Amino acid sequence: MVDMLLRCIVPIAAAFFTVVAIAAGWFWILLFTIPALAVAAYDWFQSSWTITRNYPAAGRLRWLALSLRPFIRAYAVEDDTHGTPYSYAARELIKTRSHGLADTIPFGTELDFYEEPHHWISHSMVPERNPDLSPRVMVGNEQSSKPYSASILNISAMSFGALSANAVKAMNIGARDGGFYQDTGEGGLSRHHLEYGGDLVWEIGSGYFGARDKDGHFDPEKFRDKASNDAVKMTEIKVSQGAKPGHGGMLLGSKVTPEIAEVRGVPVYENCLSPRGHSAFSTPAQMLEFAASMRELSGGKPVGIKFCVGQPHEPFALVKAMMTTGIYPDFIVVDGAEGGTGAAPLELADWVGMPLWDGLLLMRNALVGAGLKQHVRLAGSGKVFSGMGLAHNLALGADWCNAARAFMMSVGCIQAQRCHTGTCPTGVTTQDKWRQRALVPEEQGRHAARFHKKTLEALADIVAACGYAHPQDLQPHHIMHRVGSHESVPLDKLHPFLAEGVLLSDPDSTIYADWWRAASSDSFRPVEDLVKLRASNA
Repeated sequence: MVDMLLRCIVPIAAAFFTVVAIAAGWFWILLFTIPALAVAAYDWFQSSWTITRNYPAAGRLRWLALSLRPFIRAYAVEDDTHGTPYSYAARELIKTRSHGLADTIPFGTELDFYEEPHHWISHSMVPERNPDLSPRVMVGNEQSSKPYSASILNISAMSFGALSANAVKAMNIGARDGGFYQDTGEGGLSRHHLEYGGDLVWEIGSGYFGARDKDGHFDPEKFRDKASNDAVKMTEIKVSQGAKPGHGGMLLGSKVTPEIAEVRGVPVYENCLSPRGHSAFSTPAQMLEFAASMRELSGGKPVGIKFCVGQPHEPFALVKAMMTTGIYPDFIVVDGAEGGTGAAPLELADWVGMPLWDGLLLMRNALVGAGLKQHVRLAGSGKVFSGMGLAHNLALGADWCNAARAFMMSVGCIQAQRCHTGTCPTGVTTQDKWRQRALVPEEQGRHAARFHKKTLEALADIVAACGYAHPQDLQPHHIMHRVGSHESVPLDKLHPFLAEGVLLSDPDSTIYADWWRAASSDSFRPVEDLVKLRASNA
């Protein structure tokens, strides 16, 4: 009985003060005690929540603590370098660069250089005096008639619908002023993408939004009409994304506003499905044929393929299809499993897909090992926000990098992690007009451009320190990784970097021999029994 009374201390106290208030005529106190009694009575009789049934009214303090926990952790508990998904130091770096503030630090680094997995880049005694402050890479092989000069850093795929209209506009202004491109994401090509004239890469996903017929299949004519827009510099097939590869997605009907429905070409206020896979192709060869048709329909603009690397034989199947068909995509974007801007199932976000560095290396080895790298540019996307992040990916084999969350933060995102609730406090990921007003596109667009400029200047400082003018000169041996408290090795001794054409001349000499044998241009399924191939008595 005593235990029960203690658990009901809140309603007991509320009842006591109610009686006192009525007796003394202090009726204003009833504004607090009556609601407390009503909540306690509801909690006592409800059956959904165990904690409030046992601790009526008082149990709700736990809910309050849980709701405040992310903010307390972010602002008062976590240290500068270990917060997730982005540390406080990373968030501050993006903020200071986007606002044009000093990004230097006093009194030395806070990193532990002798703790795994620390890595660094090796500098030269003869640094370059005039590094390229705005390095670019030409995208477009011999099969394209309209090559595009891309920045080394661009905005990764984020759809209108996931982003607010004001966020899309701000990023497009940043892309225009900073001389880089904005990837539309799979949600379609909206008027907000086109309003300010920034360069665009139009991404086509499994829902074919903006280029689909009434049954949800790819519509060549609709694609042709929109891809011919001068703002669209390249097009891209999205096969999968790092946050939830192989999952697809569903935009709830309540979020399919008339504007979003028009952009996507779907019915208003009906659930909008992105299927797990494409209906336009099912084999590597068919994927390349679809890419070639997109290139032709767009008037010769470069076309690329984006995916998160999964089963290792599949990148090899793709390069075998290139050799069989003679069709080369102009670029491939490897999306790391650590990426992700929107909502994703926990298990997929945590456990499915290859991280960027591993996926980028595998795709690089597939292209180089098959002698095809001269035809296909390679980009990396996944948690890129700094000059060192760019340098590391470029040394691994990327020609350029894309960033999503970093650009979100540059236009105001504070990592509140409410992207999927529609209650973003800064207006970046909400369709609520009143919340969107916090984000002024013209102002935040300048921030995005400034972040881009400052990050490339930081990259130029690193490249110059290594003795080079352009980041394309960075090589795997320039990156050192700590593998123990007393040992560090260069990247090309930590991972295999295949020689040009070795998969054609001597695949059995590589660690990829089994995956290569299992790959086929006619199927994404292994054509050899990988269990038998990889069985060992060792």
